[in-house]
Amino acid sequence: MILACHKINKSFGDHVIIRDGSFHIEDHEKAALIGPNGAGKSTLLKVIMGELPSDGGDVVLTKGKTCGYLAQHQEMQSGNTIYEEVKLAKADIIAMEQQIRSIEQELDSLSGDALSSRLETYTRLTAAFERENGYAYESEITGVLKGLGFQEEEFSKKVDTLSGGQKTRVSLGKLLLTNPDILLLDEPTNHLDLNSIAWLENYLLNYHGAVLIVSHDRYFLNRVVTKVIEIEQGELTCYLGNYSDYAAKKQQLREARLKEYLNQQQEIRHQEAVIEKLRSFNREKSIRRAESRVKMLDKMERIEKPVEMDTEIHLTLEPAIISGNDVLTVEHLSKSFPSQNLFTDVSFEIRRGEHVAVIGDNGTGKTTLLKILNQVVPADSGSFTLGTNVQIGYYDQEHHVLHMEKTIFEEISDAYPSLSNTKIRNVLAAFLFTGDDVFKLIGDLSGGERGRVSLAKLMLSEANFLILDEPTNHLDIVSKEILEKALNDYTGTVLYVSHDRYFINQTATRILDLVNQTFVNYIGNYDYYLEKKEELTNAYSSTPDVSSAPAATAAEPSASKLDWKEQKEEKARERKRQNELKKTEERITALEERDQEIDELMTQEEVFTNSVRCQELAIEKAGIAEELEELYLKWEELAE
Repeated sequence: MILACHKINKSFGDHVIIRDGSFHIEDHEKAALIGPNGAGKSTLLKVIMGELPSDGGDVVLTKGKTCGYLAQHQEMQSGNTIYEEVKLAKADIIAMEQQIRSIEQELDSLSGDALSSRLETYTRLTAAFERENGYAYESEITGVLKGLGFQEEEFSKKVDTLSGGQKTRVSLGKLLLTNPDILLLDEPTNHLDLNSIAWLENYLLNYHGAVLIVSHDRYFLNRVVTKVIEIEQGELTCYLGNYSDYAAKKQQLREARLKEYLNQQQEIRHQEAVIEKLRSFNREKSIRRAESRVKMLDKMERIEKPVEMDTEIHLTLEPAIISGNDVLTVEHLSKSFPSQNLFTDVSFEIRRGEHVAVIGDNGTGKTTLLKILNQVVPADSGSFTLGTNVQIGYYDQEHHVLHMEKTIFEEISDAYPSLSNTKIRNVLAAFLFTGDDVFKLIGDLSGGERGRVSLAKLMLSEANFLILDEPTNHLDIVSKEILEKALNDYTGTVLYVSHDRYFINQTATRILDLVNQTFVNYIGNYDYYLEKKEELTNAYSSTPDVSSAPAATAAEPSASKLDWKEQKEEKARERKRQNELKKTEERITALEERDQEIDELMTQEEVFTNSVRCQELAIEKAGIAEELEELYLKWEELAE
């Protein structure tokens, strides 16, 4: 064991963050700390690091072990370059190297015991230098920086000039290079592109020490962790396995808890009915028995009803009108900035009902493409055409579509003046804005809060073509799952940019990978993309100027046709099954009605006194029973 937390308590005023929370991390163990936004994950890490005092309990780090911590937000004003800042992580090795070089210069001037003593020190230092991989520290620094998405030409940039996300990446690189015995990482995949996230996954999987990660990236957690620690309503619960294992166990436990609760509620209602009946007798003996049962109920340990987290977003997306089959046609589109050429001569089409994810490295032009389609920035050349009856709903990660000077309530009411105050409040309540929260200025909100306002506007838009830029940013896992379900149920068309691989896997039917200034098309989800990525990327790496429309056709003709044929056959089988199911249900209904008619006829005097008629009806009833038995079996098979 390297880290243990025992009966940790932490509150802010009346708000309980953690109540008697306990867990431990073993040597070399990779664990996740999860929970909804505001549950206290970052607070717990700060308590472990001693940055915040606990209200009770103990945090124990094994003697002699080191702990490294990456916070969500980083401040760097050192004046160093990126390379110089990260190099500080190797200060001990660099100091050791300087000492070795200094001794080497001294040796020529020494003799006798002094030389022997100095040689002994030199041998000890060089052995330690080799153990710490000192001869390779510069290549190690370069490898980590490149792995985190920095190009060599960026190494000389001053950290003072970097964005918040870039500073976080520098801090992460610096932390990884210090090689502490346990890493505490607060949202380490924020600000990383897909390639950098994959690099970090492999780095942590091979990391010699222990890791405790706060993250909402389910794909990342599935690959890296073997234990999940959940914070929920102040309680800490440990689950062995990755995120998928946790989700399955969590659901099982919740169902068992709900069943237990419902059984207890049934017993309580039964006892209360008995008590009421005993009291109604109004006899001394019955009243005493009623009082005895009341005492028994009072002593019963009540099971709390399992509730869904109150952070859930109840999101429903439904287009007002159906668009034409051709939703978007992009032809020979190009865009560059003075310092960078983003994409050249790209063409692609999007058809009604498709859910298309745009992926690629940071800075390749994914967000710029969405801005061009929304006419926020112009293209250098080329054009795009929207299809018949296409209505766009745009979600901007920078939230330029919001008005900073307006309140949340005004933002919604001005956009949708026909909505009543009650309707607006109900919508905002679904996005966790209640009471006086609705009168907060947009400019005063956090990034996550602005994201929720944008999603609320999107929900009300009734658009049939959603264009979303990083819609899962600042959402916790539960909220992501709500959004996934909403998009999967959505009958319109979706084009979005995302770095959330789990989200892409759940919602995308097609992927456009922006690589080498063009788009490579993959007909499938993220797992399919991983399967085909190397093959197709290699095929187009040498021809960056080729339009992606022919690329898609050339790369995937057989797979596309096969998928379409299989889908067509599957739809035909489903229609046949539904028709048979409907016919079976109609026949069952008819037979049951006739069976009831026979029962009613048998009660009539003119029938039950007529033996011949009774026999006829009895034979018919037996035939109905036999046919119904067969139909019930058939219905069960069809309904599966």
